[in-house]
Amino acid sequence: MEAAQNTLIKNIQIVNEHEMKVADILIKDGIITEIGHIQENAGTKVIDGTGRCILPGVIDGQVHFRDPGFTYKADLHTESKAAIAGGVTSFIDMPNTSPNVMDIAKLEEKYELASKKSLANFGFFLGVNADNIDEVIKLDTSGLLAVSDDGLYFTKKGNLIADRPEMMEKLFSHCKSIIAIHSEKEELVVENEKLYRSRYGEDLSVKHHPYIRSEKACYEATERAIKLAKKHDARLHILHLTTEAETHLFDNSKPLSEKKITTEVCVQNLWFSEKDYDRLGTLIKWNPAIKTEKDRQGLFKALLEDKIDLITTDHAPHKLEEKQKPYFESMSGAPMVQHGLSVMLEFYKKGLITLEKIVEKMCHNPAILYNIEKRGFIKEGYFADLTIVDLNKKWTVTKDNILYKCGWSPLEGERFSTKISHTFVNGKLVYANGVFNEDVKGQALKVKP
Repeated sequence: MEAAQNTLIKNIQIVNEHEMKVADILIKDGIITEIGHIQENAGTKVIDGTGRCILPGVIDGQVHFRDPGFTYKADLHTESKAAIAGGVTSFIDMPNTSPNVMDIAKLEEKYELASKKSLANFGFFLGVNADNIDEVIKLDTSGLLAVSDDGLYFTKKGNLIADRPEMMEKLFSHCKSIIAIHSEKEELVVENEKLYRSRYGEDLSVKHHPYIRSEKACYEATERAIKLAKKHDARLHILHLTTEAETHLFDNSKPLSEKKITTEVCVQNLWFSEKDYDRLGTLIKWNPAIKTEKDRQGLFKALLEDKIDLITTDHAPHKLEEKQKPYFESMSGAPMVQHGLSVMLEFYKKGLITLEKIVEKMCHNPAILYNIEKRGFIKEGYFADLTIVDLNKKWTVTKDNILYKCGWSPLEGERFSTKISHTFVNGKLVYANGVFNEDVKGQALKVKP
């Protein structure tokens, strides 16, 4: 599949900046150069967009692509390919690879690795925990997307920033970049684990997971983190919000560009609730946990009210045998990046959310929050990261069309009624109706100066 230098997308419904309109889009040298009624020229590849819509490429603000160190279950090539098929043109990967990304040298190594392997654009957080906080607060972090502790608690107990007030005080008072944290009180989780072990032994059902990693553990951690961030006027982002109670801690009185305290919800927390544990078991074991139907509905409401700023996937693949172990041994996390946009479009088809709001939360807002240069919008002068969607194409998630290296999805068997047909990355047609151009590689996300 040759990627033409110039591409003209004709007569397509553009969803961008809270409006929809039918127009043409001209792409030259990877950039959107014109939007409007455009005449065809010789040497320009033409795609007829009649009856379809086009969105800015999704920026997934939280993934775990496992590369380097855990490439037996995922890597930057396989997972970026799955992302592209799902309309995701850019991703931000967490620091809990092996080795953990705890210094600038490791961060640069990861960017170099991605430049050789990733089909999508890529960005990475710098890891921070008790082991390296003194080094991090000495850094000029203005050029970083964010610093984060996400996933680092797997390394050893006591590394969650949200569980260490003294560490938050130090970080919030010195680090002026975005600080993105996993928000649970580890001490409460440990207490709950002891309680449920005493009642049920080791043969515990995954249905108890939302009560072990409880609402209280999430709420108290988030409440404390927000209080300390406000004290130091810090930039705090709470990752993967899971409870309705926590949504009331966030503000919608300011535009995102003026907020200091922000949060996100993952598609799985809008799609699943605790009733799905009977059907899917440990396949939907995440940390923080999938919780109640009340929580699911409360998160959706807060998303629509702009208390929640982003939609992400927390894509976290494991081998199926790692997931199908008994509760305490089963790994937490599941693959979602290929299907996140499809999930949200299904909500659109059900009349629960508009296309404009989906684009705001999955495309515009990640670019605004992380100050990403020339991405996240369909604008002249911006990179042509674009996703074409057929809003009337039914398909079913099956083993044959799952692209994750781990080979499974908690959504297997789900029937969706919209389909991503084309994905452009930096103006190159990387995906078209199931066919990939794997020679194309993405670019590093750049923070605006």
